[in-house]
Amino acid sequence: MSFYHKPELALRRALELESINQSEAALTLLHDVLSSRRHRTWSPTYEQIMLTYLNLCLKLHKSREAKDGLHQYRNLSQSQAPGSLEKVIRYLMDQAEKKCADAKASADAVPEIEDADDDDDEFGTSSPQAILLSTMSADPAKTQRDSTLLMPSLKFLWETYRTILDILKSNSKLEHVYHAAALGALRFCRVYKRRTEFRRLCDMLRMHLGNLQKYGNLAIISDDSKPNNKIRGWEGWTSEAIELHLQTRFEQLETASALHLYTEGFRTVEDIFNILQVSNARRKLHPSLPPPKAKLMAAYYEKLTTLFWVSENYLFHAFAWYKYYTLCKEYNRGMSEDMKRMQASAVLLAALCIPSLPNDSSQSGQHGLTSTLEDDIVKEKMARMATLLGFHTRHPTREALLAEIRAKNIMDSVPSYLRELYELLEESSDPLLLVEKARPLLDQLKKEIGATTSTDSEQDNADVEDNTLARYVKPLTSVLLLKLLLNLSTVYHTVSLDFLKKLTAGLDVSFEQVETAIVHFTQKKTLSCRIDHRAGCLRFGDAELESEAMRSQLTVLAKQLESVCKIVDPPDEAKLAKERAELYSEIRSNLEAEHTAIIDRKNLIEKRKEEAERMVQEKIKADLLQKAEEEAMSKAEEAKRLEREKRLREKEKVLKIKKEMANMEKKKYLQAIGRNADAMTEEEIAQVDTDALQKEHAEKANKKREAAERKVREAAKRLDYLVRAVRIEELPLIQKNYEEKAKKDRENYEAEVIEKTKRAKLQWEQDVADKAQLEAHSVFSYIDEFEKAAMEAREVQQREICAQEDKRAEMAAEKEKIARARKRKEDEIKRQEEEEAARVAEEKARKAEEERQRKEEERLRKAAEEEKRRQAELARMQGERERKEKERQESMRAPPSKGFESTGNRGAGGGGGGKYVPPSQRNRGGGGFDNRSGSRPSYSSDRGGGYGGGRYEGRQQGGGEDGWGSGRGRASGSDRGSDRPSFSDRDRRDERGGSGGGSRRWAS
Repeated sequence: MSFYHKPELALRRALELESINQSEAALTLLHDVLSSRRHRTWSPTYEQIMLTYLNLCLKLHKSREAKDGLHQYRNLSQSQAPGSLEKVIRYLMDQAEKKCADAKASADAVPEIEDADDDDDEFGTSSPQAILLSTMSADPAKTQRDSTLLMPSLKFLWETYRTILDILKSNSKLEHVYHAAALGALRFCRVYKRRTEFRRLCDMLRMHLGNLQKYGNLAIISDDSKPNNKIRGWEGWTSEAIELHLQTRFEQLETASALHLYTEGFRTVEDIFNILQVSNARRKLHPSLPPPKAKLMAAYYEKLTTLFWVSENYLFHAFAWYKYYTLCKEYNRGMSEDMKRMQASAVLLAALCIPSLPNDSSQSGQHGLTSTLEDDIVKEKMARMATLLGFHTRHPTREALLAEIRAKNIMDSVPSYLRELYELLEESSDPLLLVEKARPLLDQLKKEIGATTSTDSEQDNADVEDNTLARYVKPLTSVLLLKLLLNLSTVYHTVSLDFLKKLTAGLDVSFEQVETAIVHFTQKKTLSCRIDHRAGCLRFGDAELESEAMRSQLTVLAKQLESVCKIVDPPDEAKLAKERAELYSEIRSNLEAEHTAIIDRKNLIEKRKEEAERMVQEKIKADLLQKAEEEAMSKAEEAKRLEREKRLREKEKVLKIKKEMANMEKKKYLQAIGRNADAMTEEEIAQVDTDALQKEHAEKANKKREAAERKVREAAKRLDYLVRAVRIEELPLIQKNYEEKAKKDRENYEAEVIEKTKRAKLQWEQDVADKAQLEAHSVFSYIDEFEKAAMEAREVQQREICAQEDKRAEMAAEKEKIARARKRKEDEIKRQEEEEAARVAEEKARKAEEERQRKEEERLRKAAEEEKRRQAELARMQGERERKEKERQESMRAPPSKGFESTGNRGAGGGGGGKYVPPSQRNRGGGGFDNRSGSRPSYSSDRGGGYGGGRYEGRQQGGGEDGWGSGRGRASGSDRGSDRPSFSDRDRRDERGGSGGGSRRWAS
């Protein structure tokens, strides 16, 4: 950034770098511009810079750089130009979505291109990677294509959504952009089936909503409140903000239903409840504020009907339909009768789909304390969900909903066959006619094709086939089967399976499905029965003898036997009274211990509560610690940015030092070649060419070195002559000494040879004697045998050593071969890098040379044009001078007028004491001329009527009063030009002045 003092220059340079395929350098340059603190005032140029920066990030898949750039641009334009920030964010979203769609289309189009090459793999020539992928996925080729082509674009788009949501999480001015990004992210998760990203997105939106509720809640909108500094840019909850949040959560709810993530769907319901609580709190502070629109809430309950239907929670599905129907009647006054009938039918059918339980209320607590705890947990969950959904009761049941339907007269709006079906399921108890009566009603229900909602929106969920009433046939069949089994259990104790098959034949279900339903009902403790395949019957039994109650049957038997014993053998009342008194005394003695145990239990419960509170506090501390860690990470990022700026400043400092060192080197060269560097300015030193100075300095150094070498050569030549003369003189002496030494050496050699021969002969004689003595004792045969054995051992050892050495040599050769291959590879890489560097340097030099030649051609062209203009101007001036000279000569050759002599004392052109002549009349020959003789003046019009302009000698030398008459007197009777010198430059200028100028001059 130090080289680009204006953002426009940086943008231009980045575009140039991008045009020569240096996108990384362009991205780094624009990032430095955005993160620089030198220019912190927004301008339209920064918007162009940001768009170019985002295009580069999209091209290179740099999501982290895009995030950093958006944060920098947010800090720059949030307060000055929020509209520009919105434009940039929308541009990024559109481009990222477009690129992701193109990548998906490319990935899907690849199989069509590869269909022609299917014959290549018919012999099993697949790669190992393809074989490994085939064991992990159904379509390994598609998985590989998606990971190669689609995954980078998906990852960039997901990071884009996360970044935008993080930037705009508390910006009230751009809240619609925030929700547009949230809807885009939800659509992304639904289209590409990204369940993990959907969970993270839900957590992020929930965290943003929690922060707004915690730090930016109702105090912001109150009149006497202080501005909230904990959330920058948040201006408080408004009706529009609440509506946008609700619409986003509705879309989130629908996406959770499409992805089968019901846990996230229920959490989304909690979020919607929290938003509605904010709306209610606002209305308490400001009663004039309107509640959420009925249409909006109707859309919410419509989404809930889909969610609970997919999750098979028929109870809350029915309650959601009831709320939706009630709200539609409120806001949609123009709803048609057919639509009312369809929606009322949907409410009734949804209520009938709820599995019915036996009327005996004692069965709810049939398993004592164990089942009571489970029932309490279920009831608590049901009550919480009912509260979150805004239902009118905390304990929603099938009977309560049907009572509401009857109270609201919804039964009057449904068709007659549905009322019959209601009466059959609720009031009929004949199991033999139940299925027979219900079958035609269900068949008629299957034929219903009308939509149950006012908006025919397409559902992405495969489980929701349509919005017609026919989808309720399957759950109604299950309820009908349960009703049939309950009625059979009240009438019969055992039913044959063939009889049961005959009764269920009209339900269009197989007997396997009936068995599955029976097992399901038994597991849910709705029905108590056993299937006896050996006897071919279905046995109904009391719940007291089933499941967990079986462990108490011995106790019941003992009680019954005890009652029998009391009848057979009546007990002794006195003995019973005594035992009862002893029992009471024992109870009194144990009362204190039981009281202590109760207190201990209470203390234990308190400790557990304290432990739970402690865990909550620890969780809060962990959250604070995590927040502190996040702040530390942000500070670390800031420190990194400061460190990066510090490196840039150090780089500028290094460049400045290099420049100073270059100037110092130039000064050194200037001083070396004898120039005065102290008298030169810094600009003059900077303009000096270092290469030229080095060349000049090298030339002088070469001259000095050549002179020194010449002197050395001359000295060496003199020394050579001297040494040669000395050697010539000492040659005879050396030869004489050599001959004497050779003679003496010969004599010594001959004496040594004679002495050596004598010693050798004596040694030989001694050796011969020793040999004879050794042979006499057979010593040499023993030595040969020992030597042979030793040599055999040494040969074996030598072969082993040779084999080891061969192996070592082979390993060494292999290592050297690998080392040579590595060295060749490194040399090749180094050569390629050097060639690339040389190519880059050559490219830079070529561009510099082209720029220099272009500037030189421009300079020569301008010089030629300047020379051409100068020559043209000279030619024009020369032509002008020639024309004027020609006119002057012609005027001087003209004959004098007769009237001129007769008017010698009158003056001419208004000169002297004559009458003033106007300029318009001066060219007519009047004003001093006597033209009565019919002659006319001979002077040209360019000279002011013949004599008005010009400086004449007659005026300067005449003795008359006017000067003209005396001058004219000397010139009379002869040519005017003969008595007057040539014009000077000033005279020519006076000629151009005309008669007016001359008249004024003579008149004065």
